[in-house]
Amino acid sequence: MADFPKLIPAFTIQVALDQTAPISSTLTFAPFLSSGGSIVSDPSYPIQVDAALEHGADYITLSRDGRYVKLDVQSLARDARTGGLLRFTYTGKVAMGGAAGKVLRGEAGAATTGFGDAFVEFQTGSEELKAIEEKVYVGSGRFVLETGKPVIVEYKVSEVSA
Repeated sequence: MADFPKLIPAFTIQVALDQTAPISSTLTFAPFLSSGGSIVSDPSYPIQVDAALEHGADYITLSRDGRYVKLDVQSLARDARTGGLLRFTYTGKVAMGGAAGKVLRGEAGAATTGFGDAFVEFQTGSEELKAIEEKVYVGSGRFVLETGKPVIVEYKVSEVSA
């Protein structure tokens, strides 16, 4: 077991989704609201980030058989402490047969879901945050639904370490 990678808790990411728009029968554009999103470090993580989301979207591609969707997120956030910009991207795969599928289809009775999977990457020009680019991260996401509020996608992100 000593040679297997370990996960180190790193960040909680929250994204507020705006109204989705179909691009084609298999591709959907899901823009992010420019407020309400954040990237916040776990208090014990050595790279401290407290960033607000400024821009972003998810391009959701439906598989040929309709059983899952692939996520392709491109986004930008600004760290409150350093003022540095962070580009973060992630990919993921969501099964359409369960609770997450109900959320993505906008079905009645959809509710907050459990966590799933994603892979996260960061880029920055900020010298104070540069170490974030040298790491590999994996995340587990869920949808948070509250009446009268936008859908929130929440990820718990961990650094993958030897």
